[in-house]
Amino acid sequence: MSTTLISWNVNGIRACFKKGFLTFLRDESPDIIFLQETKALESDLPDELREPFGYKSAWHSAQRKGYSGVALLTRLSPDNVIHGFGIPEFDDEGRVIQAQFGSIYYIGVYFPNGQQGDDRLDYKLRFYKALFDYCDTLVAAGNRVVICGDYNTAHTPMDLARPKENETTSGFLPIEREWVSEIIRRNYVDVFRHQHPTTEAYTWWSYRSAARAKNIGWRIDYIMASADVLPAVSRSFILGNVMGSDHCPVGMVLDYDHS
Repeated sequence: MSTTLISWNVNGIRACFKKGFLTFLRDESPDIIFLQETKALESDLPDELREPFGYKSAWHSAQRKGYSGVALLTRLSPDNVIHGFGIPEFDDEGRVIQAQFGSIYYIGVYFPNGQQGDDRLDYKLRFYKALFDYCDTLVAAGNRVVICGDYNTAHTPMDLARPKENETTSGFLPIEREWVSEIIRRNYVDVFRHQHPTTEAYTWWSYRSAARAKNIGWRIDYIMASADVLPAVSRSFILGNVMGSDHCPVGMVLDYDHS
């Protein structure tokens, strides 16, 4: 048996719902799907989104209405669902939700955007450190960890269409890219890049200038995993043709049976 995991920044779940989210969910039928930038309170959602096709859901919304937010939909039964990761300044923005199955933690994350100025860039970098310090404690306790979501950073020039033009743009600043390198030094693996070392594929396109039609994009949505997860990964993928958001879904298949 295997487990299919998908992660998708939906840029507003209610908008994505109107653009065919449930059709996507039915057709792909992942065992676990994490959503980012849901921009909604659970109480604002129709029943079709809370328990579609037998999925159970959990939603972690920001205190600020219509902002940020993450969610988990699963056909499986986690031992535990954790909202946030224990640091109020980050949890108040609804950026992390976790599903624990025994000794493996799947963590869905909406990493901050640093484009609004120096304060938010600092917030983003502190978030990176705090989250991966937390992940390190899980690994040190003997757990396996998968961290998926919108990282809001392209790691290398291969990960965006126009690297030279974006060297001073948040999302490709050296200090941000160094944090992705630091994650890898901490023995987490970029699963897609590990399996597809030379593939130029993107996960986000600006709504401006027909960027998606021209494939002028960025790869900023990742699945990172502690190195001991890697032998179980049979496939990783980017669903670049899936519409409904300015991001597309990413995913992987693991040879784990959580049922």
